[in-house]
Amino acid sequence: MVPVTSYFTIARDGVAQIEESRSRFRCTVARVSDEEGARAVVEQVRKRHWDARHHCTAFVVGPDRAVEGSSDAGEPAGTGGAPMLELLRGRELTDVVAVCSRWFGGTLLGTGGLARAYAGATRAALDEVGVVERVLQDLCEVEVDIAAVGQLEHALRSRGARVLGVEYTGEASLRFAIPPVARAVAEEIVAELTSGTASLEVIGQRWVDSGR
Repeated sequence: MVPVTSYFTIARDGVAQIEESRSRFRCTVARVSDEEGARAVVEQVRKRHWDARHHCTAFVVGPDRAVEGSSDAGEPAGTGGAPMLELLRGRELTDVVAVCSRWFGGTLLGTGGLARAYAGATRAALDEVGVVERVLQDLCEVEVDIAAVGQLEHALRSRGARVLGVEYTGEASLRFAIPPVARAVAEEIVAELTSGTASLEVIGQRWVDSGR
């Protein structure tokens, strides 16, 4: 299996509301990192909008989108959580939970009408918050002579590395983050600018929003 090095999620948390035949559908979307976090958001929305008749939900979590779930919350089977989940899948989103609260307006919408309304509210919320790509980065550290650290920092930044900081002891300890596919380039830069006297060490990994 090819390792996942990037994925898409929502850019921020948000809310959108639509109305169908006097019924209100208010969808809350939020970024989460695991199923526990998703269920916590669901519970928060239920408490906040305690007077809503239904709270249909859908979530997808994990860089590989391996964990997902949905609930129709008392609505006819397949009319609430299912179309919401299909929308998340269709947009290839993960680390996201959607909770759609419904206030009944007195008119029955039928199964088709309900599915369209829940999907419509979720779509409106996703359009409101936007999408961001998250990328996996290697956290690297290299120790170099203090006189060389400025030039090395500039060279790494010019090739897309994100310098996280420099600690000065007897030498300069430079920490930076870079996509795994660019590690070989960073190693070449370090070797060239230090005449082979220094080498970078990968000390961990992290997920970051692209462009930040």
